[in-house]
Amino acid sequence: MIRYSLLLILFVLFQFTSCKTYGPSATYSSPEVLEIDYSNLNHWAAHPDKRDNADKIPGSDRTASSNLKADVFFIHPTIYRSKGKNLPWNPSISNKELNNQVDASTILFQASAFNAAGRVFAPRYRQAHLVSYSTSDKESAKKAFALAYNDVKNAFEHYLKYYNNGRPVIIAGHSQGTTHAGPLIKEFFDNTSLQQQLVAAYLIGMPVTKDYFKTIFPCESATELGCFISWRTFKRNYIPDDRPVDDSILVTNPLNWTTDTTYVSKNQNLGAVLRDFNRILPRRVDAQVREGILWATKPKFPWSFLYRSKNYHIADINFYYMNIKENAERRVKVYLDAKN
Repeated sequence: MIRYSLLLILFVLFQFTSCKTYGPSATYSSPEVLEIDYSNLNHWAAHPDKRDNADKIPGSDRTASSNLKADVFFIHPTIYRSKGKNLPWNPSISNKELNNQVDASTILFQASAFNAAGRVFAPRYRQAHLVSYSTSDKESAKKAFALAYNDVKNAFEHYLKYYNNGRPVIIAGHSQGTTHAGPLIKEFFDNTSLQQQLVAAYLIGMPVTKDYFKTIFPCESATELGCFISWRTFKRNYIPDDRPVDDSILVTNPLNWTTDTTYVSKNQNLGAVLRDFNRILPRRVDAQVREGILWATKPKFPWSFLYRSKNYHIADINFYYMNIKENAERRVKVYLDAKN
């Protein structure tokens, strides 16, 4: 399992840092199946009624408790990066190879960070191919993202109808997951009756403006409720070309949960979880808010010399895994205490 995880993560790293264009090249075509049946547990990467990788706890043989009073709706990032000609813009929901990659990567290494806070629901959805973010075929990309969002929306509506029952909920996403989580929160939470059930939203890996929502505001502390959190990570002293020219982008420091520019040393990092899920690496990564992004000094870990990019997007969650785990659980406790 460890060897497979290492190979998978290195594959993702090389794919993410590649500049080569690959994937869909033909004009977008509609899928054969328009709506996904989310009563089928096979259409969930993580669900409390099945055993899955979101239940696992790093460095432990135990699994997460199923007797929790809150829920987490997790939307995974882009794993669909297949190379080839005339690939579909959105994969089949039953693509076994891709689903296995989702489960062994993002569900194990990201969704599991929230399993102490609540029952984890993570839908399989027909994610837009990675090329959708950079293609010149904007119309096809727009349709690909629309289909992906429609799946996420349908899954969330199924969750609300059959599982929520008034329970508090965390919305969490990374990368393409955040691309869909933002509109989902706008549609279902922002200035609606459901807003009072929102513990917090972790919108990680994509730039999100501070005023993105009408009535949901950035979190300014480790215990604030009904707010949202965001960051995207880069190597210290590096400023990407696409950074905003003003202070409009929300950046939360995951080591102190504020938005100020205070440097927080790696001593405050409870633990990163990188290539080996069962090995927690404490005091390995620092953090500082800087001009619309989060800076981190490149940490040393096995095989780290292979990663030359200054973009640490792939590790937005993994660098701060244990801090996220502790914070999500803490916010839920504050929420529940306030209701009692």
